[in-house]
Amino acid sequence: MSVPDVAGLVSAAAAEAGERLAVVEAGGRAVTWSELDAEVSRVASGLAAAGIVAGHRVLLALGNRLEFVTTYLGVLRAQAVAVPVNPGSTPDELARMLADSGARMVLADPDTAAAVRGALATLGAGDDRSIRTVVVATAPEGDERTYDDLVAAEPRETPALQDPEKLAVLLYTSGTSGLPRAVMLTHRALLANLEQVAAVEPPMIHSDDVVLGVLPLFHVYGLNAVLGGVVRHRAKLVLAERFDPEGTLDLIEDEACSVVPVAPPVFAHWRGVEALEERLGPVRLVLSGSAPLAAEVIDEFTARTGVPVHQGYGLTEAAPVVTTTLGSDRHRPGSVGAALDGIDLRLVDDDRAPLSGADLSDPGEIEIRGANLFSGYWPDGADGPDADGWWPTGDVGVFDDAGHLHLVDRVKDLVIVSGFNVYPTEVEAVVREVPGVRQVAVIGAEDELTGEAVVAFVVPTDPTADPAALAAAVEAHCDERLARFKRPTRLDVVAELPHTVTGKVQKGRLRGRERRRALGLIE
Repeated sequence: MSVPDVAGLVSAAAAEAGERLAVVEAGGRAVTWSELDAEVSRVASGLAAAGIVAGHRVLLALGNRLEFVTTYLGVLRAQAVAVPVNPGSTPDELARMLADSGARMVLADPDTAAAVRGALATLGAGDDRSIRTVVVATAPEGDERTYDDLVAAEPRETPALQDPEKLAVLLYTSGTSGLPRAVMLTHRALLANLEQVAAVEPPMIHSDDVVLGVLPLFHVYGLNAVLGGVVRHRAKLVLAERFDPEGTLDLIEDEACSVVPVAPPVFAHWRGVEALEERLGPVRLVLSGSAPLAAEVIDEFTARTGVPVHQGYGLTEAAPVVTTTLGSDRHRPGSVGAALDGIDLRLVDDDRAPLSGADLSDPGEIEIRGANLFSGYWPDGADGPDADGWWPTGDVGVFDDAGHLHLVDRVKDLVIVSGFNVYPTEVEAVVREVPGVRQVAVIGAEDELTGEAVVAFVVPTDPTADPAALAAAVEAHCDERLARFKRPTRLDVVAELPHTVTGKVQKGRLRGRERRRALGLIE
């Protein structure tokens, strides 16, 4: 059945497998495909009744709950634009995203309602838009509406999507400079990646699979690779609010989860768990993404549990999957696999000239091309694919003799914490707001649990200042202004930072210092 968008896949599933369970909350509610389809239509009709029309942006500050699924799909069905954001965002971060996206509505749950209200208060008189607030499972304040109000009206038939190039989703991620930018993903891009992944043999997801939904739905991995994949294959999704080493294993056992998509830090959390192999009994496949996973970690986990682990390479801008190691012809130790069918990869030099022949053994920047690519960054499509469809990722890699990709480094000065992008410029700007800070440099350091951690080096204005007091002030300010994953896990107060002759901070030297620290060569 040909469908024009992800929401159309839900209707197709309802028509052919309506009584099968579609989404289950951990220890809570469950809906069939028919029930999910009806609820999605009610959301779409409620959005229209609230004045949301095609192209309007709807910001979703929601955790991994059933209402995220129904609202996200309802926004797509209404041909509005979904803007899922990190529910751990601070009021300042939410205010910036509300202002930047021009959202006309925001949905909040008990964990995010206070921050959303703070963000709207921050916008205040400086923004003349009427931003409707809908609260989920919490008491409304002022002129807020509830989710029950949103879905109260009888669903009306919505017109089918005519143009797959219409914008479907804005996802905030870090660009090459400045504050996080919103990636523009069209209906075409979302569906294209679902079809590219579906063509992999053997399949990542079968229709009879039970898929663990512990990855955050606001992240492209959870949003399209997991939720989208479940919808595409009519599998069952088991939603969990957050990862807990023991609790997640209990959920896998209780719900007989057969496909477990996770991020690399999960393997470190599970390493010391007793009887891990028995508790993963229902699992046929573990999928790892959002950051590279060391080959030795995969080998250790598989040797202990007997469960195969496959990873891939992806980006928000690619909706997200680009490569996978799944399939006998794609798996090479240490690689992130081969490109999906329909996606082209190439390596280029500093002048963007493609590498070829013997040069392929040298590292080059990875460029990608495919129907799954984004349409540039909001609002004007800047820095998207070029006229020939190629887009530079900012990542550096090499191809082995089988054409499989190995990641080497990143061109971008990006820190990836548990799969989430942190741009140092944003953290540095917040730290510089603290009185007594003269200079600051932020880098990423290896971390066993999160892949990378944020480390800040601060130079005080007054060399005689108490380092502990300054560090405490910076920590308190970051707690207020930054989401948890962006906050420095360690802060060093130093006399000076290393600079080039032109005055640029030499972050490479700071990273070298961190590597020596990790090796125990310095205190």
